[in-house]
Amino acid sequence: MALDPTILRQLDIRGIVGEGLTPEAMTGIGRAFSEILAERGGDTVAVGYDGRLSSPDLEAALVDGLAASGTKVFRVGRGPTPMLYYANTVLETDGALMITGSHNPANYNGVKMIMKGKPFFGDDIQELGRRVEAGFGPVVEGTEVIDRPVLDEYVARLLEDWTGGHALTVAWDPGNGAAGEAVEKLTAGLPGRHVLLNAEIDGTFPNHHPDPTVEANLEQLKEAVRDQKCDLGLAFDGDGDRIGLIDGEGRVIWGDQFLVILAQEVLSKQPGAKILTEVKASRTFFEEIRRLGGEPLMGPTGHSKIKTRMSEEPIPLAGEMSGHVFFADRWYGFDD
Repeated sequence: MALDPTILRQLDIRGIVGEGLTPEAMTGIGRAFSEILAERGGDTVAVGYDGRLSSPDLEAALVDGLAASGTKVFRVGRGPTPMLYYANTVLETDGALMITGSHNPANYNGVKMIMKGKPFFGDDIQELGRRVEAGFGPVVEGTEVIDRPVLDEYVARLLEDWTGGHALTVAWDPGNGAAGEAVEKLTAGLPGRHVLLNAEIDGTFPNHHPDPTVEANLEQLKEAVRDQKCDLGLAFDGDGDRIGLIDGEGRVIWGDQFLVILAQEVLSKQPGAKILTEVKASRTFFEEIRRLGGEPLMGPTGHSKIKTRMSEEPIPLAGEMSGHVFFADRWYGFDD
């Protein structure tokens, strides 16, 4: 078979379900990923999926393909993409694949991939497409597929980093996306008062589109912050790896501004540390990071590119205007 070339993007695989993206295509993707992983010395993966209606079937097809080519699979269940990255870290798997359409419309889906500790993107994705077209050898029988949910321990690990301070009133809007259940569990373990909007995971996204970089999608959250007199509001995209922030007066705090706020704490503990952003950030970011005693860095846009750079040099904090924020200070270096 041949994959529709339009689904082979620069940073991930993504397309319309039932057109370019089918269960058969997903099985082929699993087999090709498994082949490449084996050539690079790996034989285990973690697989997760988001809350889209098509995700369970696509996840099952992907797992079938991985196992058919001999890769041991840990199925970590439904949740946000950062939960899958966490599983990849703590289970020490050689690869990780997340079935998700991210912030795209409900009829889209795709795969985000990690191999040997680094994002799998660019030329790797094109090679994967060629492997699918070339075909595969015999099916490997008896490969282990293990159900290994991690949501509860992921949330427990997040709560370990809570250091106290005064209780806040916070509005949270997962946008009916994959972060909903994690946010419910997280807020149950935090002090303060928490107002949850659209926490039920619903792959049709009935209330608004789950993209916090579009201000129109934050109107419901702004209203909740004002009406409930919240200190701040937090919104997530469809797979929970990007964030939007509203201050106590209902104003949007954009990605580079948010990064400066976070950098204040990091630089108080690590003077002179590098803080990385991308080309769309404002000049204010660079001025403020220097004023705070840090070294501001600029790189190309793309979460895979930023994670790759963070794996190659000591950068405790990075972020994009899209709301991806990458933590290597008391965390594992991925966007969460």
